[in-house]
Amino acid sequence: MNRPVNRPEAQAGAAAGATAGGEAESVTGAGAEAEAAAVAVVTEDRPEDAAPAPATAAEWTADDDWTDEALALLRALRAPHRRNRFKQVAFGLYCTLLILVIWGGVPSFGLFLQASMGADYTTHGPGLLAALPSGIAAAGLATLLLAVRDGLWRGPVVPPRATTDWLLAHPVRPRPVLRPWFWLSCGLAALPGLVLAVGGMVALGLTVRVGLPAALGWCLVGGVCLPLLGVCAGLLVQHSPRAARWARTLTPYATVLVLALAVQSGLAVAGHPVSWLERVELWSGPWGWAGIAALAPTPAAVPGGWFAAALLLVPTALGLVLADRAVATVPLPLLRERARTAAGVLAALRTVELRAARLAVAGASGGGRPLRVRLPAPRRPRLVLYWRDALSLLRAPARLGRAVLLTVPALLCAVLAHGARGGLSWAVTVLALLFGYLAAAQLLEPARIETDDVRRASWSPYPFAELMLRHAVVPAGLGLVLAAAGAGAVLASGGGAAAWLTPLAVPPLVAAGLVNACRGAARRDLLYRSAQPSGGSTGVAVFAAWYAAGPAVALPVLALPFSAALRAGSASSLVQALVIALVLAALLLYWAHARAGRLPAQSRPGPAGPQ
Repeated sequence: MNRPVNRPEAQAGAAAGATAGGEAESVTGAGAEAEAAAVAVVTEDRPEDAAPAPATAAEWTADDDWTDEALALLRALRAPHRRNRFKQVAFGLYCTLLILVIWGGVPSFGLFLQASMGADYTTHGPGLLAALPSGIAAAGLATLLLAVRDGLWRGPVVPPRATTDWLLAHPVRPRPVLRPWFWLSCGLAALPGLVLAVGGMVALGLTVRVGLPAALGWCLVGGVCLPLLGVCAGLLVQHSPRAARWARTLTPYATVLVLALAVQSGLAVAGHPVSWLERVELWSGPWGWAGIAALAPTPAAVPGGWFAAALLLVPTALGLVLADRAVATVPLPLLRERARTAAGVLAALRTVELRAARLAVAGASGGGRPLRVRLPAPRRPRLVLYWRDALSLLRAPARLGRAVLLTVPALLCAVLAHGARGGLSWAVTVLALLFGYLAAAQLLEPARIETDDVRRASWSPYPFAELMLRHAVVPAGLGLVLAAAGAGAVLASGGGAAAWLTPLAVPPLVAAGLVNACRGAARRDLLYRSAQPSGGSTGVAVFAAWYAAGPAVALPVLALPFSAALRAGSASSLVQALVIALVLAALLLYWAHARAGRLPAQSRPGPAGPQ
């Protein structure tokens, strides 16, 4: 058992950790250096122990507890850093408030001013009230799902690396150290809910003529309680491996339910509500209770509004109390792992490596046991690549499921575009194609894995550019199957010949996804383009255009003929759309071939100097 740490040594160790702690919040690894320095200070009178084993919480006694002294010393040493951070946070809040006032407050005030002068917005009231029951249930369930998924890789209690690597390794009580981070997560989660509650107040006040104080109060019940419940659920998932397993298991079903609720909300707006099903959804859980509260001051109020509000407020308060007590029980190794993961994701985002950030989140979230799906090995060598691609997709059913789910809103948007006119039809068609592109992109993961490290392609007898083109075969085939199934469903529901536009869009969308898969390393130099004389900079726009080059070209070009074909539904318009789609697919594949041909040269190290 290690000897107790005396006060001078503890203060010296705290000073060393505080000096490094302010810098370790940016991903520099200073937490490990602070921990090493602290160990050296504590053991300076024991040189014979080169690497003493740190004491555990079970070995510490009340005499070893220097929590209050250590935190007081850290507050004093970090005061300059804390003042700088306060200025940064204040400036960020000021900018956020300014954006909300300019883009939300001023237009809302103008709408209320026009309403006072006779403008009538109540024509939108019935549609809004029809959308609210299923729409709020979908939004509430999505909020809880996102919070739970966050708990799988990060969680609401993630202190900086300096805290997890150095401070919590010493005899301090974890609860006073971790509680501020939990309540910070609660505040950050409640802020968007507060903004949405104000938006709901404005919408109900304009379209339903509800009193603004009543609308705001009822909207705040769900807007604040649901995010806070999500934070509590995220802490449970972060702390409990069993809850994490349940979260992974239920995620696909919850995602399908969110999509179904969103579809039902759209159908209700279109004039096809299902009253009994909406009543069941409203009383099915917290996501529905928020809808009951939001509808309480409106003519479409559901009986039991006060009871639903109590069902939200009481569990939220109880959950916060229990979560506040459970903060100290999160294991230190888990906190260290989550802090490193969060730091890695933040570093990837700062360097605009979005795929690296996604892979880091996916790796930290974990998953269930991989499926051991087997396919008969092909007898012809040229079929090995397609066999590998199909097998990799079958062993990752989540990607196939996401492709199917994204196909549904693509079809629904296409149906809406069929009845729209003018620019609205083109915009809705672009949205439908965007969902279709996202569905096709789920099937292109084998191609993206190939471009992550071109050395993986060393087994292939094909040049790398030709290999990448062959990676588009399996996604195109699966995409055509999904599109044909969707077109068949539309035709069975009474749709016209325009339903066959669905499979026509697959080749160019897969080709656009292949263009993006072959973009290579992030071109961060594009972000630093020189400022324009007018005071702006095109760097962000240029980088965004480079990053999403494939869909940025494909979607607007395809939307023109597809929008016309959706409205007309004639054979000539379908033939025109087919020709444009095939020509665009060929051009995009040529572009992807050219991009892929440059990747091996970009991955090679530079020429060596003279030996």
